[in-house]
Amino acid sequence: MTTVLICDDRRGVREGLTRVMSAVPGVSRIDCVAHGDELLARFSRAPVDVVLVGTQRAVPTGVEATRRLVSANPQANVIVFGAPDDAGSIAAAIAGGARGYLRWDASRPELVAALAHTLASTSVPAPRQPSDPGVQLTDRELQVLRGMAMGKSNGQIGRELYLSEDTVKTHARRLFRKLGVRDRAQAVAHGFRRGLVS
Repeated sequence: MTTVLICDDRRGVREGLTRVMSAVPGVSRIDCVAHGDELLARFSRAPVDVVLVGTQRAVPTGVEATRRLVSANPQANVIVFGAPDDAGSIAAAIAGGARGYLRWDASRPELVAALAHTLASTSVPAPRQPSDPGVQLTDRELQVLRGMAMGKSNGQIGRELYLSEDTVKTHARRLFRKLGVRDRAQAVAHGFRRGLVS
């Protein structure tokens, strides 16, 4: 049976995640905390199998909570929850030690898979896997991916690379297809896991 600890400063999010997680087979206990200090104290007092940390665009609390928890407890299995287009927060949380991420609207099968992979000490996979795991990105696609990892818009990436925004979008679509992901956040997280960005 799996024990879960949810950390988010929004009460509605904590309650919503608790309802969703309570329906996941194998989850025996779910506790909630609102802030990073509570998370550290609660985990050190009674470690759990999986920690779910909510992230918000331009709000560093979730990323900082992840970083502090993993720094103090390297064995902690953290999954971050966030908006699918908030690549910056998700990438920062993964860089801070999270094993993977899920979208706020993740389906129950995705939640089950995430818990299973995390407990097996592997990174949480993107919902879709690339058809060819050995596929290589072009230099331009890597430049676009790295720009995304820095939280830059398509327009900003285009200006830096002297490309039109439409051309950047084309490169983005190609790298999404190669990596087997649906959006920027998944692409960035996948890039961190494969060492394509740092």
